[in-house]
Formats: sequence, structure tokens, C-alpha cells
Amino acid sequence: MTATNEESQALQPTIISFVKDLPNVCSLAGLACTLLAIYFSVIGVFYAAMIGMIWAVAFDWADGLVARKMKGRTGSDRIFGGQLDLLIDIVSYGVTPAIVLLSFSDFNPIMLLAAFVVVAASAIRLSYFSTFGLSNKSKYTGLALDNNSIALVFVFLLESVLPAGVFAFVLCACALGLAVLNVSQIKTPKLSGNPRNVCFLAGYTLIITALYLWKLL
Repeated sequence: MTATNEESQALQPTIISFVKDLPNVCSLAGLACTLLAIYFSVIGVFYAAMIGMIWAVAFDWADGLVARKMKGRTGSDRIFGGQLDLLIDIVSYGVTPAIVLLSFSDFNPIMLLAAFVVVAASAIRLSYFSTFGLSNKSKYTGLALDNNSIALVFVFLLESVLPAGVFAFVLCACALGLAVLNVSQIKTPKLSGNPRNVCFLAGYTLIITALYLWKLL
């Protein structure tokens, strides 16, 4: 090993050192909400799962907002944070909705195909974004994945007014429709970059949380 390589390794930060970066703390908080959403979906407490899903979006938007406001972040901080965000997104917006579909259908094997499409579309969408980034520096190609959770937690409000079989079909159709939009060529704006949209999401998150907490009572 050369002296240059030894110096490079000595300067390389430790893995755990990135945890203290505030945007990454927000990302991990979102991951915790996602884990709660998965847990409550598996045990069938779907209203609590919806709360976890929308708070995961809130923390996802918060990490970008905090990152843009912070000064002194290094290139490594930004690269690490971006990779962490992408990895958490596949769990939050791909795996979690798929588990909701499977659990609501009592893990009917027929629903495996729909769940696979949701997860696969999310993986393809994130891989495309990681490769090409934003279109024209301001818009996404394909519907951004955070919109999936924003839409699905709203659609789930119909669960209490529709027959179970009908709602299961509606939920599946919505999830598949969103998956198609995720991998389409439509151009959509980056909503999280607009302060007005951030305020809207904050209000939406609180309203959704209050509604589902009321349903849990």
C-alpha cells in the first residue's frame, strides 16, 4: 500500500459519522415512520399505517429542505445523503405500498403480481433518476415516488365507505395506475422544492394524521 493510499484512507470519514448530519437524521426518521407503516400494515392496523406513510413523506421533504439551508456540507455529505435518500425511497414508496396491498388482501397470492409491479416500477424510476437526474434542471421524468404515498393515504379514506372487495379493487387500481405514471415520460415539477408546497404538505400531513387518529379511536 502506497503512502498516498494510506493518507486517503486516513482522511476517509467513518460510516457512522454521516449519521450526525441533520438531513440524514431526517431521512432516518422517515425510515422509522416507514418501518412503523410496514409493521402496522402486517398486523392489519391500516389507519396507523397510513399515518406512518404520510409522515415518511414529510420527513423525506424535510431532509431536502434542511440540506438546502445548511452551510458547510462537504461533497461527501451531499453524495452520501443523496444515496441514503434513494435507498430509503425504495422502501418508503415501493415496498411499503406493496405490503399494504398484500396485507389488505390477506396476502392473497394473486396480489403478488400487483405488488411486484409497484416495487419494480419504483426501482426502475429511482434508477432512471439516479442516472439522468432532473429533466431541464427543474422537472422529473415520470411521477415522483413521494406522490404515491400522498395519493394512497387519501384514497384509503374510502376504506370505511366502500365494501371491502370493492375497495381492495380500487386500492389496487390506484397503486398500479401510480406505478404506470412513475415510469411514464410525463414531466412533473419538483414539488418539494417550493416553500408553498412544503407548507401544503405540512397541513395535509396534520389533517391526515388527525383523521386517521380519529378513526383509530
